[in-house]
Amino acid sequence: MLGIAYALRVMSTEPIRPLQDVWLRPRRVFRELADAPVGLVDQLLGATQGMVGWLAYCRAQDAGAKFSLGQIFGTALVVGSVVGIVSLYVMAVIYARIGTRTAKPAPRRQVVHVLAYGGVPLAMSLGIWVLTALLAGEATFMQTPHADLEGFVAILLRAQFVSYVFLMVWSVVLQVMGFSEILGIATRKAFGVWVLGQLIGVLAALFLFVLIVTLLPGT
Repeated sequence: MLGIAYALRVMSTEPIRPLQDVWLRPRRVFRELADAPVGLVDQLLGATQGMVGWLAYCRAQDAGAKFSLGQIFGTALVVGSVVGIVSLYVMAVIYARIGTRTAKPAPRRQVVHVLAYGGVPLAMSLGIWVLTALLAGEATFMQTPHADLEGFVAILLRAQFVSYVFLMVWSVVLQVMGFSEILGIATRKAFGVWVLGQLIGVLAALFLFVLIVTLLPGT
């Protein structure tokens, strides 16, 4: 028991490393970041999450059958990163607004930290996307790859998809725990906050899309 108590005391006093510690100790990371301003790391994480989201969109659209890897990753770097950063701030505004209805409203900067650092697992999946693309080529971005693919490549694509889903779910768990910490609410209520924010974000994106399509000439 003394050994466990000592280990816990050491863990509580050692310097926090947000990018590493958020995987298993998200609550402590978000407590440590509570007073920190939004910085370059938050923006880079938001951009990386946007790139990963764009790559997933490319797979859903069978982009591998129409475009080269250079075109896909180039578009992800330019468009995906911009969309990721914009989405980071837009969702922070939405969640900060939702948080005003809780007993412990959180400043917008804390919400940005939760969305950015809570999405570290998803952001790290970019490396798996790149590695898979190097080995499997354009088949990485096909929703239904050709049936004549080699066994190794087929297994690789399935493993990449499973890892992507797992890391995405892990990011959701970290963000939910982050909202629970900064808003001072139970985890199940924090999950409800996360779901509500996502629904509002989707509706806002759909409204913006319809507005753009309506206003653009020739549509």
